[in-house]
Amino acid sequence: MSLIPATILTGFLGAGKTTLLKRILSEAHGQKIAVIENEFGEENIDSDILVSDTQEHIVQMSNGCVCCTIREDLRSTLQELAEKRRKGELQFDRVVIETTGLADPGPVAQTFFMDDEVAESYLLDAILTLVDAKHAPEQLNERQEARRQVGFADQIFISKSDLVSADALDALTHRIKHMNPRAPHHVVHFGAMDLKDVLDLRGFNLNATLDIDPDFLSEAGHHHGHDHAHDHGHDHHDHAHGDQCDHPSHAHEGPGGHHHHVDDDVKSFVFKSERPFDPGKLEDFLGAIVNIYGPRMLRYKGVLYMQGSARKVIFQGVHQLMGSDLGPAWAQGEAKLSKMVFIGIDLPKDILLQGLEQSLV
Repeated sequence: MSLIPATILTGFLGAGKTTLLKRILSEAHGQKIAVIENEFGEENIDSDILVSDTQEHIVQMSNGCVCCTIREDLRSTLQELAEKRRKGELQFDRVVIETTGLADPGPVAQTFFMDDEVAESYLLDAILTLVDAKHAPEQLNERQEARRQVGFADQIFISKSDLVSADALDALTHRIKHMNPRAPHHVVHFGAMDLKDVLDLRGFNLNATLDIDPDFLSEAGHHHGHDHAHDHGHDHHDHAHGDQCDHPSHAHEGPGGHHHHVDDDVKSFVFKSERPFDPGKLEDFLGAIVNIYGPRMLRYKGVLYMQGSARKVIFQGVHQLMGSDLGPAWAQGEAKLSKMVFIGIDLPKDILLQGLEQSLV
């Protein structure tokens, strides 16, 4: 049986996770979705959609979706769902896991890598982070959990943008882009959002990375050394609505322009090289780094040019867990190049860049 795609939905309190979940659960989208709700959440899905039956924590919805709240741990819930699906007791095509407002999505994501039984049944598709435009600046300033959620995301949805000015929204999107240049972000209204933008994003699937993530490579490359260059030219996918795209150029900012007065502890940086990596040296260096800084490394990802391999090597990780995969072959005449992006909390950029440089052939 093919793997069940799983999506982790995280985000700030009040950003609309419940609204989005209700939509996923009640809409006739023809997909059967199992939603796992972390019931320590401050905002549970209203009992009016859920049939409450105290004995059974898995509820079948009228449109064929399944919903359950976690009382024990995520692992056992995922295993139980997969087993019921194998036996034909439950039918569902995918899983959406909602984490509580202040949760760190890291351990939830790690469950899919670390636990063999879970890994045999599920494919972690993507981590989605919902950001409430109105309260984001304050939440990002005050709460590291909020900054971590932005750093972890494969896709960021900014809600409630109608409650803030165009300038404020612009400043917020720039701030988010600095923290996580890898995740496309969309300004959304959950009432009018296409579910295909939420599901099957393949943010975690190593082999497909290149197909879905061309922006990761082109955009991230711009801010090696100079931080402001990538402020231009990313509007093509940032705004869901054309009317927000006409803001004037940011050229007037100059160095340290007004968007960058906040220096968040969650930051990203990029490493690029046209020289190939020595596989042994790189493995030793990354192993050492992950050992020391793993808890502060939120997401890291790259396409590597390795000595002795005719194929691209695609690698990525969450905290201490790292995985790599052979990607497609380097095309005839294609410039061979390694590009890596690291997103983390106060990572020692110089040490990492120097160590990577020393791992080259």
